[in-house]
Amino acid sequence: MKKCRQNLSLLILLLSICQFSFGQNSSVKGIVSDGKLPVEFVDVILKNANDSTKVVAYSVTDVAGNFSLDNVISGDYQLQFKLIGFKTFTQKIKVTTVPITIGTITLQNDTNLLNAVVVNSQRKQIQKTDEGFVFNAVSNISQSGGTATDMLKSIPTVAVDADGGITLRGKSPMILINGKNSAITNMDQIAASSIESIEVISNPTAKYDANAESGIINIKLKKNNQSGINGAVVLGSGFGAKGRLNSSVLLNQKTEKWNFGLAYDNRFAGRTKKIKGERTNNFIDDEHFINQNRNDERTEGLQNLKFNIDFSPNERNSFSFEALGNLESQDNDETLYTQVNTSANQFFSNNRRHSLELERSKVGELAFSYDRKFADDRKNLNASITSSFNKHRENTDIDTFNYDQYNTKIGDAFLQRTHNYEQENISNAIVNYVIPVSEKSVIETGYKGTFRFFNSDFQSADMTNGEYVINPLASNGFKYNEQINAVYGMLNSYIGDTENPKWKYNLGVRAEQVSNNGKTQNNSDNFSNHYLKFFPSASLQRNLTADEFIKIGYSKRINRPDLDDLNPFIDITDALNPHGGNPYLKPEIIHIAEMSYNKEWSKYSFSTNAFYRNATDAIRQYAELQDNGVIFLQPRNIGTTVTYGLETIFSLKPIGFYDANISVTAFQQHIDASNLVQNTVNNAFSWYGKIINNFVPWKGGKLQIIGNYNSALATAQGKRIPIYNVDMGFQQKLGKGNARLGMVVTDMFNTLESGYKNNTLLFTNNRTSKSDTRALMITFAYTFKSDFKEKLLENQFSTE
Repeated sequence: MKKCRQNLSLLILLLSICQFSFGQNSSVKGIVSDGKLPVEFVDVILKNANDSTKVVAYSVTDVAGNFSLDNVISGDYQLQFKLIGFKTFTQKIKVTTVPITIGTITLQNDTNLLNAVVVNSQRKQIQKTDEGFVFNAVSNISQSGGTATDMLKSIPTVAVDADGGITLRGKSPMILINGKNSAITNMDQIAASSIESIEVISNPTAKYDANAESGIINIKLKKNNQSGINGAVVLGSGFGAKGRLNSSVLLNQKTEKWNFGLAYDNRFAGRTKKIKGERTNNFIDDEHFINQNRNDERTEGLQNLKFNIDFSPNERNSFSFEALGNLESQDNDETLYTQVNTSANQFFSNNRRHSLELERSKVGELAFSYDRKFADDRKNLNASITSSFNKHRENTDIDTFNYDQYNTKIGDAFLQRTHNYEQENISNAIVNYVIPVSEKSVIETGYKGTFRFFNSDFQSADMTNGEYVINPLASNGFKYNEQINAVYGMLNSYIGDTENPKWKYNLGVRAEQVSNNGKTQNNSDNFSNHYLKFFPSASLQRNLTADEFIKIGYSKRINRPDLDDLNPFIDITDALNPHGGNPYLKPEIIHIAEMSYNKEWSKYSFSTNAFYRNATDAIRQYAELQDNGVIFLQPRNIGTTVTYGLETIFSLKPIGFYDANISVTAFQQHIDASNLVQNTVNNAFSWYGKIINNFVPWKGGKLQIIGNYNSALATAQGKRIPIYNVDMGFQQKLGKGNARLGMVVTDMFNTLESGYKNNTLLFTNNRTSKSDTRALMITFAYTFKSDFKEKLLENQFSTE
């Protein structure tokens, strides 16, 4: 009996010890908000108070902003909240045996992402900044399987024509990749699946390159910063006129100090295009009426491989290395039919020109960066060195057959062969330093060096007596070197309270010293330019309320001709419409004045910007009729252009399952090209707009419909035709949310085409181009071991 009592006492003691031991584990719960709405996908990290490198527990907030950390042992801890776009928040807590509810944590917007425009589920779609806005690819589900060009079609205030031409306010912007100049200049070389966000800087300050007349588009590639092991796999397939296929794989592991990322994506597609041209040469009797029809069959391939390593030895220092490889291929099979009649509409000539063009591009980019933070978060130092290499090869075989008026072949085919081999290297060295000079003022200063080397070899050969003989008159080499050294200084300050200042202003100046030279192998073209120019900028902002402000600004900019503009080689694929560059172009100088107004409500936001731009020595494409009836297209300094207009972005969320973003840009252009042809002045009103509609029809489902319209755009000799299209995307969450099934229909009504109408004293020319832009894509995505599956999956369904 005594032994039983001893055993019972021992059992009770053991149970008490176990109960006490398990009772030491507790939980921490709470809600994260931005002051108005709950915030989803916030990283909640519990760290040891004495060792901040040791992570004790981890959680992510849900759609209602809730989080829960379970099985936490009693003790002292640091609780940290992290999310891109918000300042990291840290607070100390003491965990006991009793579950803790810390209430609502309010995160503050990051200083680089102010005045968020879109709220609730689409809050991430657009974030307003002091210099423009950021469009996050996570919000776009209507361009799956596309390229960066496709995604830009969905960006407010950005216009993209059917041939991939990108404009802001009627002019081509400067395009950066990860904030740096790149050898990747064709946006079709960037798969949509590799883009994190797109930043539109419509009012750049002296901090940015002066070579940005209409603004800057900065494409930021994906780079995960979430803790733990993360990954996603995406497969997509569909068809337009031909089949299309794309896939992506993302892997990432992040610890307290290290971050390793690897991403691969590809895209393969077949394309068709039809081009129709009608021209009348007014003062040429023989080659008077020219009708052309061209059919293209193209196969495209794109592959990207990206690798990054980040190292943060402590909270104030971080180092980063990034490598990017890009392979692009295009096989283009073109057939061009040309019918020429006399002024009496009698037969003159007829031919069929067939060309097989094979293009291969290889791009490699390396980037090293360092970022230093200080106790005063207004102070910052960052530096980077990047280098981008591009090797492009293009080989074309051309055969031309002549026919009589009865469509009977005349003689043998005329055979030609061309190649254009290009090598380019562009490197950047950048240092930026921000230092406080008073309680309310900071000075930003920095240096940027841009070094570009370009070498092109163009060769044209004609078949003679069974052998290809090089044509020395049509073959040449071109070398171009450019060095730009720039320094800037800018004062940023405010008047009033720190949290809500009444006035904000900045004054800055940028100095750029440019040296470039270029020459052809046969010395037919040889030029050299050396100049130093200063570019001031200034802005003044009046904050009427916390959610409303007015801003005015001025800046001087420059538009330097790019390599395509300068390269003198002539493309002869279309013998009647050859085109080439102009090595003697001068840079255009632009003065820009702007006034903007921004206002936010709980469910709506409104932003508008009035702008004025005056450019001298404006660079535009110019068509010139030759004596032999050929029209040669070449960029020229046409004189002056004056552009003034208004751009507006309106966001709304009237009901829970629907939100929209509406943008309209309208402007008047006055183009004076009388320096080329007397009394050549063109005035035209142009506008373009788009509406992005987002629906949540049921739980886990998303529907997006985007409509675009670009009106006719004035040129020096006529106008481009209007273009319009509608895209649709749908996605559905599967299972527990770690999978998605998506469907995309681009150009639903098959209306997207481009073209122009020129009307001059010597000729009239109408040309339209229609690609197989209507396509259907089905995409499936799955994440594994991922704490940020929403970000990965939704990104994959966007055009990024």
